[in-house]
Amino acid sequence: MGKHSRPGPPNQPSRAIPSLDDHDRLAAYTKRRRPPLDAWRRHRPLHGGGGHLQPDEPRALEEWNGFSYQPTGTAANLAEAQRWVNEQEPLDQAEDR
Repeated sequence: MGKHSRPGPPNQPSRAIPSLDDHDRLAAYTKRRRPPLDAWRRHRPLHGGGGHLQPDEPRALEEWNGFSYQPTGTAANLAEAQRWVNEQEPLDQAEDR
């Protein structure tokens, strides 16, 4: 296995990115607009550092807009930021189910 190889058996597709639909003409475009690893919302410490360090520090909340993450607000601490990240999924993802 080379230095940059994906872990796991070579005969299985990656689970990180959904496969393309052969019947959808815009599937490649839709795939490019998905956030990295399907993380629609994320939080970052305001003053840098690891996300798990200093759980009482404020967090910046960011949401995927189809092209990049944009600032959405702030949270007072790590627990509040995690609740916000997990509270809902985007509408287009909910329609797929």
